[in-house]
Amino acid sequence: MAITSHLAKLGYVSLDRPGAFSNPPCNEFLHIQSNRASASTSLSLRVNGSTKQCKPIPVRSMASSFGSRLEQIVKKTVASNPVVVYSKTWCSYSSEVKSLFKKLDVEPLVIELDELGAQGPQVQKLLERLTGQHTVPNVFIGGKHIGGCTDTLKLHRKGELQSLLSEATAKSKEN
Repeated sequence: MAITSHLAKLGYVSLDRPGAFSNPPCNEFLHIQSNRASASTSLSLRVNGSTKQCKPIPVRSMASSFGSRLEQIVKKTVASNPVVVYSKTWCSYSSEVKSLFKKLDVEPLVIELDELGAQGPQVQKLLERLTGQHTVPNVFIGGKHIGGCTDTLKLHRKGELQSLLSEATAKSKEN
């Protein structure tokens, strides 16, 4: 959310409010008026009785920036590891996929979302946005989304999983 959307909610803001500034520049008030007609309207700033028109400056929120960084981290993790499993420790489907990989002598990078604290649900929402899958396990092989437990087991039963794993492992050794 841009800061400009919050400016319209302000009336008078005291600059000498305790904790607002370490060295308040003055004991006056800042008054902001906004025309809510559109996002590109100008703001009227009045300090010490002097008024100045200015356009709102779009500011990226920290959440958006954090989300972008998180997305970059997830994409880099998936791209740089042959097998990645986003999992939850208590999930029986996740356990089944991890057991299958162990049986196949594959050591995936396992990321336990329930052990990530507040980031766990954020990563899961991001994975849903990227893959369309909101459940765990969320399995990636060779940088490609494979699906969940059912999809992984189906590939194994059809005899296609081992070739995907071999190809992903070989590709990661080249890099």
